[in-house]
Amino acid sequence: MNGKGKTNLLDAIYQLCFTKSYFGKADSMVATFGKLGFSITGTFTKNDQSQVISLILRESKKKELLVDKELISPFSLHIGKLPLVFIAPDDTDLITGSSEVRRKMIDTILSQIDKEYLKTLINYYKVLDERNSYLKRLSLGETMDETLLDSFDHQLVHFGGYIIETRVSFFSNFIPIALSNYAVISNESETPTLNYVLSADKELYLEKLKKNRQRDIFLQRTTIGIHKDEMEILLNEIGFKLTASQGQRKSMLFALKLAEFTILKSHFGYEPILLLDDVFEKLDHERLLQLLNWVCVKNKGQVILTDTHPERVQVLLDEINVPYQSIILN
Repeated sequence: MNGKGKTNLLDAIYQLCFTKSYFGKADSMVATFGKLGFSITGTFTKNDQSQVISLILRESKKKELLVDKELISPFSLHIGKLPLVFIAPDDTDLITGSSEVRRKMIDTILSQIDKEYLKTLINYYKVLDERNSYLKRLSLGETMDETLLDSFDHQLVHFGGYIIETRVSFFSNFIPIALSNYAVISNESETPTLNYVLSADKELYLEKLKKNRQRDIFLQRTTIGIHKDEMEILLNEIGFKLTASQGQRKSMLFALKLAEFTILKSHFGYEPILLLDDVFEKLDHERLLQLLNWVCVKNKGQVILTDTHPERVQVLLDEINVPYQSIILN
């Protein structure tokens, strides 16, 4: 039943792969109520080679990652070592939420397959934070240093240019896969549209930053850049979230997530771990069957799923004739 810890179990697996909670929780919120820290340990086996991964939050708030008892620092070195896709009920925000949610998904995929992308993204946001902090000081009356702002702008363009190039290349592969998935899952006659919308073209990036400088000072934040890019989802040229039914939204969610799965599988040469958390509501039997057939039969990776109705899952898994283990959390 709900509230028994199913999601916590999946999030623990995710944290061992990404060193943070899937749900964006602060480390202090992950710890058991009343506790100052936590320790998560899991054994992962790949190509008959096992690794013991441990993530520890000390009472001092220091966080440590160990692989076979060896400290890993920085944590970014670990990202991509254990590819994983998580699908949870709140992921409908990918369809109905802000552009930030969709950017986060894309950045998570690319950070697993491109170390340079992850490093560049970290550097970009570091400069962005510094620029925004300076803009706030200017709004409070500090004398403007044009040279400093120029330095921030050139760094954002430098790091942002690489991110734009990488995202454009990524979307050329990702979008056709996602739309193909949607057609299979939904059986809809209407085809949605996916677009990558740039906040600023690479060639005009610096020019637009300078043009918007006074506006940025007034708003105390940087309004142009890759942190404002969007993955646009349309149906009949109208925002998908405004016109799509709940079933269509769910189908699009799975289409995007399974495209993520396909991209990771293609890059690594094997299926990523797939976590499905209570995602079967609002999907009819036929769509559930298509989904499970895709992830459990067409693909051979490990799938860990949760549901409040074990008999429903058992019937579906028996129908597609795949072996499984079941655990009831009381």
